[in-house]
Amino acid sequence: MLRWLKGDQKEREPEVFENVALGLKKLYKKNLRPLEDMYKFHDFHSPPLQDADFDSKPMILLVGQYSTGKTTFIRYLLEKDFPGMRIGPEPTTDCFIAIMHGDKDKTTGTINEGVIPGNALVVDTSKPFTALSSFGNAFLSRLQCSMMKNEVLQSISIIDTPGILSGEKQRVNRGYDFSKVLTWLAERVDRIVLLFDAHKLDISDEFHEALNAVKMYDSKIRVVLNKADQVNTQQLMRVYGALMWSLGKVITTPEVVRVYIGSFWDQPLLYDDNRLLFEAERNDLFEDIQSLPRNAALRKLNDLIKRARLAKVHAYIISHLHENMPSMFGKDKAKNKLIQDLDKIYAELANKHHVSLGDFPKVEDMRKQLKLADFTKFRSLSTSMVQKIDDMLAKDIAELMKLIQREEARNSEVQKKEGPAVRGGAFASTVDNPFTNKWGEGANAGIDYEGGWIVADKKSEYDEIFMTLNPINGKVKGSAAKKEMVKSKLPNTALAKVWRLADYDKDGMLTEEEFALAMHLIGVRLEGHNLPDDLPEHLIPPAQRNKNGFNDESY
Repeated sequence: MLRWLKGDQKEREPEVFENVALGLKKLYKKNLRPLEDMYKFHDFHSPPLQDADFDSKPMILLVGQYSTGKTTFIRYLLEKDFPGMRIGPEPTTDCFIAIMHGDKDKTTGTINEGVIPGNALVVDTSKPFTALSSFGNAFLSRLQCSMMKNEVLQSISIIDTPGILSGEKQRVNRGYDFSKVLTWLAERVDRIVLLFDAHKLDISDEFHEALNAVKMYDSKIRVVLNKADQVNTQQLMRVYGALMWSLGKVITTPEVVRVYIGSFWDQPLLYDDNRLLFEAERNDLFEDIQSLPRNAALRKLNDLIKRARLAKVHAYIISHLHENMPSMFGKDKAKNKLIQDLDKIYAELANKHHVSLGDFPKVEDMRKQLKLADFTKFRSLSTSMVQKIDDMLAKDIAELMKLIQREEARNSEVQKKEGPAVRGGAFASTVDNPFTNKWGEGANAGIDYEGGWIVADKKSEYDEIFMTLNPINGKVKGSAAKKEMVKSKLPNTALAKVWRLADYDKDGMLTEEEFALAMHLIGVRLEGHNLPDDLPEHLIPPAQRNKNGFNDESY
């Protein structure tokens, strides 16, 4: 009866979404885009998002000085040349090249391959590059998309950049704002790979500007020290230290940036003393890249949240400037005074609206933009539109997070059956190939062992220990096995995993073979290798193999 006095206080129910990509698009178009349009967000920060920005595959941006091996690194990943590729010691790549999987021809059913020029690329709404048209023809003539059929590109896309110049060359005018293009790309990609040459660690002025353009996205940055086989071990230590010192002056973050050391090409190693190190670093880098498809939805959601917070703060700034402008006389003087006092305005707005100062754009960048802006086109604050953003962040984003978790669970099940999301090329991994990632190492040792069960090599030694544990009916209890296993000094979490894998029949006790397997797995862990979630077939105890229907005469 008194509803008309209280107002309709029923809380809005969160949106229901079919999938993450559709949910992100819907939230952006319905809630965020109207706020951006009203307060000229795109004139100050970044262009509006298109559908392709939400639908695109994860992208990797390669940045480095010329002749650091960027294009060769891409060829190493794809294991084949891509259209428009040029490799040489001089600055051969003078274009931004997006390497993507070709579209399927609806008539022939084949994959289209070839090069799409920049002017044609930016009018293709199915690709996330339409906003690049704002950088002008000088840039578009240096932009292209290489389309090809490749298994790696079914999961990720790669962007090669022009080699960054040094010395006298860096004074040449490119005809477009190189740093702003890098910032635009860095905002949208999932991973930024900075490549350095072991013989070329100096950071030129242009490279310094490029690092400043991307360092605000430091969580995406990975550093590769390439061509590391060209120096010996002693020299490599000095090179690595010099690189970390140089990076510390540019990328000023509390955490140490991750550096991968290796030689990412298919030529013989000049110094092969560090082969095992290079392989371990390669595997770590590839695992990081293979995680991108799984984390792509979460990254896009995180970017939308950051954009929403910035758009809301931008609305506060613009509306405050509008409200403090005179209606008739002294507009220019008032405009200059407001721009001059922008840092004070930030503090006032942060206190008034309970917003962190960290959400505000850089003062100097905003001042430059405001000097060119027409304050008469600014609008008053729409509290209803800001409330929509608050509701979106509080309710709808939470629903999307739940949906992402469900999708990740489904994807992990698919990955267990079909393997990693990024496959093919340098990521290819088959049981029969001894040169694939971690083949024959750790728990994979003995995968093609001619002597049968690899644990049998030391079984006589393990049997002696087993007999000291007073087995009953051919088995030792958990308490007895524990006394021996803890001597390894491994943490309980590691030993618990060893027990779960070794107790193959899950009866809470260990047979002679299961105990030998447990000791073997402890040895694997002590050597620094991780243990698998499930016991590989080649490590299953012979007696258990026979029970489960395995027919292997070598046992």
